[in-house]
Amino acid sequence: MELILAKIAVSIGTVLGLSMLAERAGPRVAGVLSGYPLGTAILLYFIAIEQGVAFASESAVYALPGLIATLTFLYAYFIVSRQCVRLPVFPQILLSSLGAFVTYLSVSWLFQLAPMSLTQAAVILLVAIVVALILFRKIENVRILNRVRLTKRVVLLRASLAAIIVLVISGMAAWIGPRWAGLLSGFPVTLYPMMLILHFTYGAEPVHTVIRNFPRGMGALWVYILAVTLGYPVLGLGLGSLCAFGAATVYLVGYTTFVWVRQKSVQAAQ
Repeated sequence: MELILAKIAVSIGTVLGLSMLAERAGPRVAGVLSGYPLGTAILLYFIAIEQGVAFASESAVYALPGLIATLTFLYAYFIVSRQCVRLPVFPQILLSSLGAFVTYLSVSWLFQLAPMSLTQAAVILLVAIVVALILFRKIENVRILNRVRLTKRVVLLRASLAAIIVLVISGMAAWIGPRWAGLLSGFPVTLYPMMLILHFTYGAEPVHTVIRNFPRGMGALWVYILAVTLGYPVLGLGLGSLCAFGAATVYLVGYTTFVWVRQKSVQAAQ
C-alpha cells in the first residue's frame, strides 16, 4: 500500500507541475521539459524496487526503443487530432488517444520480438529523434492566451487522471517481463495526462505545440536511460538514480543554454 501511495504522490506532483508550467511558460517550454526523464524515471525506479536492480537494468535497455514507440504515439495523436478538428472536443480526444495507443502498442510489440543490445537501442533511438525533429518541425508553435483558473475541480481532475494512468502502466510493467516492462516504461506517463488536460481545456493546437517540442528534450531521456543501464548494477538504485538525473540535468541545461544563446545571436543580427 505504501508503494502504491508513493507512485500516486510522485506522479500526481509531476503531472500537475507540468500542466501549470504549460499554462504559465507556454506549451513550447513544457514540451521541451517533458523530455526530462520524469515518467520513465518513476517507472524504472519502482520497477527496480519491486523486481530488483538487475531486472530494471535490463528493462532500461528496452526503454530506449520504448521511447521510439512514444514518438509514434505522439505523431499518431497529432495526425488523428488534426483530422478530427471539426468534431467536438471529447470525440477528438477519444479518437486521437485510440489511434495513439494502437500505434504505440503495435510498435512496442515489434520491438519486443528481437533481442537488442544497449548500443543498438541507443543508436536506433538517436536516429528516431532526428527523424521526429524533421517530421515535427512543420507543427506550428502556439501559446495559451486565456488560462483557466485552477479550481479545486480542475486540480482533482488532473490528480485523478495521473493516478489512474500511473497505476495501470506500472501495474502492467511489474509482471510482463523485462522487455515489455522496459518498453512500457517509455510510455509518456506524465506527458499524456498533460496533453489530455490541455486538449480538453484549450483545444488541440497547444497539444500540437507540446508534441512538436518534445523531441528537442529527448536527449535528456537518452542520457538518463544510458546512465541507469550502466549505473544501477555498479552504484545501486539510489546513487545510480541520482547520478542519472545529474547527467540528464547537465544535458538539458546545456541544450537550453545553447538555444538561448543562439536566439540572442539571431536577434542581435536582425
